[in-house]
Amino acid sequence: MIRFENVTKRYADGTTAVDNLSFEVAEGELVTLVGPSGCGKTTTMKMVNRLIEPTGGRIFVDGDDISATNPVELRRRIGYVIQQVGLFPHKTVLDNTATVPHLLGIKRSAARARAAELLELVGLDPSVHGGRYPEQLSGGQRQRVGVARALAADPPVLLMDEPFGAVDPVVREHLQNEFLALQKSVRKTVLFVTHDIEEAVRLGDRIAVYGQGTIEQFDAPAAVLGAPATPYVADFVGADRGLKRLSVTPIEPGDLEQPPVVHLDDPLPATLPGWAVVLDRDENLHGWISAGQAATARGAVREHARRMEARLPVGASLKQAFATMLQHDAGWIAVIDEAGAGRFLGVLTPARLHEALRRSTAADARDIPRDEVELDTVSGR
Repeated sequence: MIRFENVTKRYADGTTAVDNLSFEVAEGELVTLVGPSGCGKTTTMKMVNRLIEPTGGRIFVDGDDISATNPVELRRRIGYVIQQVGLFPHKTVLDNTATVPHLLGIKRSAARARAAELLELVGLDPSVHGGRYPEQLSGGQRQRVGVARALAADPPVLLMDEPFGAVDPVVREHLQNEFLALQKSVRKTVLFVTHDIEEAVRLGDRIAVYGQGTIEQFDAPAAVLGAPATPYVADFVGADRGLKRLSVTPIEPGDLEQPPVVHLDDPLPATLPGWAVVLDRDENLHGWISAGQAATARGAVREHARRMEARLPVGASLKQAFATMLQHDAGWIAVIDEAGAGRFLGVLTPARLHEALRRSTAADARDIPRDEVELDTVSGR
């Protein structure tokens, strides 16, 4: 969808902002551009909608050389979200969101109806927020309106320049979660500029790590964290890149242990090796019981089962798993069917979590599936 061919941007004072850049972004892919201030990532993004013109090379959007496209027409079919949002202070939220459809000739009523749909999509009730002005919104709400406005004309490409950088960390994480959920449904081709490697890792399908006007590594987040291509990338992503990698490594069925299992209508077993998971008749997770209960109590399992709060769906990140263990002071978490039915698949222990991270790193380094990795252990097993 977006293609750079040997693109250079050199200013009159001799400064080279972008040097012979070539890369592609596939349709529906979210690519994060990350690097320190002044590295050329924002310049790269602004050349896509011709806010900055390249000195050399060519840029293609959906197969068209943008140098042959009218800049105004080009920008009307590319969504653009910036850190300062840029809402019109004299227009209501609904009219701000309807701006681009109206400029494209869509009737005002239809443009406002489209705007109302998009406000709902980004979590703002148009009946509550539509008639307000930007100054009456919180910073997070203004960012949501900025995203809605960028999507109003249903553009195939979305450019985002540190859109969540001006809000506090709690709101920022919430906005990131909302945007990931939104991207799953709208599947736009996105270039997302950030200076924060954790944000880049969390959001991007791939990451472009910038040096000075060049891309040092362009790869999946797990690969950038697990196998930095250069010392510069290793230094940029940080010595704690193993911890960062937890956020991009999913729980897989092969990571799980299979503990003893009992069912709600079973009589309490006489003995248990520590504890057992309790399931209902449909194999859905209900809770757990301890060996102490089994040894001293009588009756059916359902009368003594405890609810299992430490649970996650398969496919959740190892970071979520680790956080859940800490939150509930749990020695393991139950993992259930990703479809959300609650069907029990197994448990993830701290030891298995560590193994999963090691397998993921080794699999990327050797370019093999994770379940084919054999790990060396202290005992040699």
